[in-house]
Amino acid sequence: MYSFEKSFKDLPSVVPLFPLNKVLLLPRAKLPLNLFETRYLYMLDYSLSNGRCIGMVQPNQSINSKKNPSIYQIGCAGYITAFSQTHDNRYEIILKGLSRFFIKSELKLHNGFRRANVEWKQYKDDFKIGTLKSKKRREDFLNILKIYLKKISITADWQAVQVSSDEDLVNSIAMGCPFDQNEKQALLQANSLDERLDILISLINIALNSNEMNFSDSEPS
Repeated sequence: MYSFEKSFKDLPSVVPLFPLNKVLLLPRAKLPLNLFETRYLYMLDYSLSNGRCIGMVQPNQSINSKKNPSIYQIGCAGYITAFSQTHDNRYEIILKGLSRFFIKSELKLHNGFRRANVEWKQYKDDFKIGTLKSKKRREDFLNILKIYLKKISITADWQAVQVSSDEDLVNSIAMGCPFDQNEKQALLQANSLDERLDILISLINIALNSNEMNFSDSEPS
């Protein structure tokens, strides 16, 4: 029977790589992207014919002048769930996060874009939905989050936040907040949802520290 939901056995051994600074994708989260460089238009064509996966990775340098910069070895693959061609020769696509991966080796450039042999086995649990250890952790985080979002002038739909799952809440904030690439990478590499929340709270505390506001999660993970 056909299923729109992909499983561990569906993951390819080779994925095209899309290095994008400060952009984070996490399992089951959705990421809209705008493709306009010629090499990435070719990348989409390749992906549609080879499992519909794109590997999102981050450059591991603060400033990149190179066309093919050095990248972190751990990324997250997304499955193309929708795409459309615009009148000005761009592709607008939506990726749904599948699983993190480890880059074993890169292949030769193909039509200008990068590909890699990847390993998935250490991230098999990415197909399991994450939950926090307690409701109190979530409540404490929401209290901090309200202050932080006000500080950076972001308006949230709090009704939607309240009904969101633990995983959707933590991962959407991790993806959406304006952290540096090394901070985004730390969030990506967290071993559990609770660990990702710990990192997220630490980053928010740093951002709030300029106003001498410091909050801590009272319950250890």
